[in-house]
Amino acid sequence: MQLIEKYKSVRNYTNKIFKPLQIEDYVPQPIAIVSPPKWNLGHTTWFFETFLLLNYSKKYKIFDERYPFLFNSYYNNAGDRVFRHKRGDLTRPTVEEVYEYRKYVNDAMINFIDSGINSEIENLIELGLQHEQQHQELFWTDLKYTLSLNPLYPHYEGELPFSETRQNQKTDFIKVDEGVYEIGFKGDGFCYDNELSPHKTYIQDFEIANSLVTNAEYLEFIDDGGYRDFNYWHDEGWKWVNDNKMDSPLYWIKEDNKWMNYTLKGLKPVVPDEAVKHINFYEAFAYAGWKGMRLPTEFEWEVAADKFNWGSRWEWTNSAYLPYPGFKKAEGAVGEYNGKFMVNQMVLRGASIATSSDHSRKTYRNFFHPWERWQFTGIRLVK
Repeated sequence: MQLIEKYKSVRNYTNKIFKPLQIEDYVPQPIAIVSPPKWNLGHTTWFFETFLLLNYSKKYKIFDERYPFLFNSYYNNAGDRVFRHKRGDLTRPTVEEVYEYRKYVNDAMINFIDSGINSEIENLIELGLQHEQQHQELFWTDLKYTLSLNPLYPHYEGELPFSETRQNQKTDFIKVDEGVYEIGFKGDGFCYDNELSPHKTYIQDFEIANSLVTNAEYLEFIDDGGYRDFNYWHDEGWKWVNDNKMDSPLYWIKEDNKWMNYTLKGLKPVVPDEAVKHINFYEAFAYAGWKGMRLPTEFEWEVAADKFNWGSRWEWTNSAYLPYPGFKKAEGAVGEYNGKFMVNQMVLRGASIATSSDHSRKTYRNFFHPWERWQFTGIRLVK
């Protein structure tokens, strides 16, 4: 696919998934980590305006001098910004004005690409498109969290491009021999800087499950008092359980002694054979301990990834998010994309049902804080 065609495809898909929303859906932000749809629309547009048009297009005139302050996320090199937890306070600009901003920047970007660009700029545009695909996935998970808090249990009114109730396969274990393996991205195509550079690591014998933990299996953990037994939890995780009075995955609700869970299509019964989702690292670790097993390291996961199906859940690993040997941050604001987050976070591998098309590979290193579970996260065991 030509770059201009890919640009149009990615940007149009964002508009398509936002289109079924009601105006009232665009603004709320119940917690800091969940951004409003309107802000996501503005932010992904700001990325192209700030890092491409303003830097490389001599003809471009900024849409609105006030918008960079509103739609910058965490790029300190790019200037000041609205505090993250205040994004939902932005009743202005209106939704219509944000869409006008998006069209203005899109038209300018298409003309810019048509005018002829070098490989450096092409790579930066590709980064912008990958960034937008990340926000497409965040749209689904942020919207789901926001809608779930409404006692009417509203649902996404458009057609979903994925099913939340995908069935899991029968569990078996795959043996992987000890040895020295190469980890990291190599070859052609896009990758993030945190996937570089390829390096060797020694791995001992292990066996990894060919399938993910199901709702039925996780329910056994719940019924056996897993959320009431500190022996399975990290100290920090046990504090999280008690401080928040946790007893089940996010979105699970018990009605008439039956477990239900909130989905983007409303409240539904928990499907026993579906891979459990919306689990944080604390819960994944505790469940693995209850089963007498453990979570894979991110290196074990990558070595074994070709031997099993992955992509329905982001899978927690037991690896802290740290730089690979030889990791180097890029200069300027783009260098803030991954490197500065390499502390107090855990690596997840794979992809999820909400991950956009052509936005996954086995070397992809996603990362979240151990208490976060609003993403489509799940559990794969190792013994």
